[in-house]
Amino acid sequence: MSTAPMLIQAESVSREYRLGETVIRAVDAVSLRIEQGEFLALLGSSGSGKSTLLSMMAGLDRPTSGAIRVRERNLAELEADELARYRRETVGMVFQSFNLLPRMTLEENVELPLRLAEVDRSDRQSRVAEALERVGLAARRQHRPSELSGGEQQRGALARALVNRPAILFADEPTGNLDSVNGEQILLLLREIQHSLGMTIIMVTHERPLAERFANRIAQLSDGRLVSDGAQR
Repeated sequence: MSTAPMLIQAESVSREYRLGETVIRAVDAVSLRIEQGEFLALLGSSGSGKSTLLSMMAGLDRPTSGAIRVRERNLAELEADELARYRRETVGMVFQSFNLLPRMTLEENVELPLRLAEVDRSDRQSRVAEALERVGLAARRQHRPSELSGGEQQRGALARALVNRPAILFADEPTGNLDSVNGEQILLLLREIQHSLGMTIIMVTHERPLAERFANRIAQLSDGRLVSDGAQR
């Protein structure tokens, strides 16, 4: 029996979209509990609702019904500025596309969240250096994204997600644009970050072998519903 504190609770969460007269239920009454320090994989095929669920837990979208509580706070009840603070201070995000700004150096890309959070300039340099060191890119800090490989760009995006020292890292198909070797390197990095920092990681993937190898637990979605929620390993 785990004694880790509960970090995220999704309670009968649904998300509907309207297309004319048609109502599409992307997430359908999902309940899920995630403990602090877990590495959870949200597994499912395209259109299963896993990215929609992730977006709601990350505060990028709001549920149509139900509640998502993070440290007992219901995200649906937060004002826009409180939700923005949650995304800025509690959450780190990594996407399938690297989303690095092409005109900025890697160092400037990683520093951007600190500037947006108005972190003192004196603190920013050391935190950027720490994040780049963690992902093995300290020597590439002056390079622009076009001068980096796909694997390096995703590691740079990971450094940017970590620089604010978030409690929760959300990764949406983080290996989707990478070959198998670079994809494995990213997942090894995620697991190392989970272990060394005690960070909670929630990863969306459609690749069961990767989920089984790297995650502590797999929650599988199909047609918007939670169909299995494996025990923690």
